[in-house]
Amino acid sequence: MPLLEVALNGHRTAAEHPAVPRTPEEIAREARASVDAGGQVLHIHAYDDGQETLKAAPCAAMLRAVRATSPRVPISGTTAAYLEPDPEQRLAAIAEWTELPDLVTANQGEEGVVELCEHLLERGVGIEAGLLEVADAEAFVESRIVNRCTRVLVEPLDADPERAVAHATEIEGVLSRAGISLEQVHHGDMIASWVVSERGARRGHGIRTGIEDTTLMPDGTLAPDNATLVRAAVQLLATRG
Repeated sequence: MPLLEVALNGHRTAAEHPAVPRTPEEIAREARASVDAGGQVLHIHAYDDGQETLKAAPCAAMLRAVRATSPRVPISGTTAAYLEPDPEQRLAAIAEWTELPDLVTANQGEEGVVELCEHLLERGVGIEAGLLEVADAEAFVESRIVNRCTRVLVEPLDADPERAVAHATEIEGVLSRAGISLEQVHHGDMIASWVVSERGARRGHGIRTGIEDTTLMPDGTLAPDNATLVRAAVQLLATRG
């Protein structure tokens, strides 16, 4: 079965979903439940006093907690520029990490991302290259890190499902024409995430779900938690993959 990744929290607020895990204990509990439901890779953002952070100590505490409950499950951290818009300051914060995730997502449209990826690759951290736009994909296939990444994330964030699917098709087309054979994981945002994932699954790609990507089940109702979203994704892969 293609890869199923779980994005546990991210930027979601309590107003968007009451069960967004933030403390190391909450994250570890949700991680274990999501793995038991069928998740194979965990994508997690660390928090400090309720706010997302790249700081070394909270990131290390989160990683230790998750690894204690879900050993041997790959953990993907974040390097998102909205957490530190200054490229030099972002790189400096990540350079201070004392405990490393197995992978990070690195959005290829962000300033300084290639240098950031090279730093993490040198430290043994895998790269999930995030492609949110066609321009991101075009820049990625020409970059000096393209053959050093673990996989690409095809992740159009259009609210309209039809536009999101069309956008994913365009991004995948850029990769295909460039002969990029890296593993792909597809997802979108909110209800559009399910149709993007369905298209990805039909094409044999991995998919991603979780509260960071969508708080909604395929029928539009509120998902109780990450594990319930994972079970729906497992069913999608079983029927469409």
